[in-house]
Amino acid sequence: MGTIYYGGSATPIHIEDRALAHLKVVLATKLRRGESFTVSWQHPEDEPRGRSTIWLHPSIPLRFVFDDPEPAVLSRQWIEELANSANSSGGIMLVAENIDTGPVPVADDAPQTVAVVTHED
Repeated sequence: MGTIYYGGSATPIHIEDRALAHLKVVLATKLRRGESFTVSWQHPEDEPRGRSTIWLHPSIPLRFVFDDPEPAVLSRQWIEELANSANSSGGIMLVAENIDTGPVPVADDAPQTVAVVTHED
């Protein structure tokens, strides 16, 4: 679980390392360009129901801390989705990654198993 320390807030924002790595790329790019925008997310199941939004501005300190010492392998598609939402009037809405692994080869005598993954917007 990674953490964002934003401005003078005493409350850190915890985000899964892989998601934080992708978000960091988009945030750094936009802030480097001097752009301001919002980032929103739904509260995790272990927190009270709801969602949060923060306003990001280049003059506000921002620090990323990752638990995993190795950098995540980044998905160009997920970065593009986050960047596109950053350019919308609603700002970035942090959503789960869509992973399409394609067909998996299976031996003819192997049992067929289908895993269903839902994506909530």
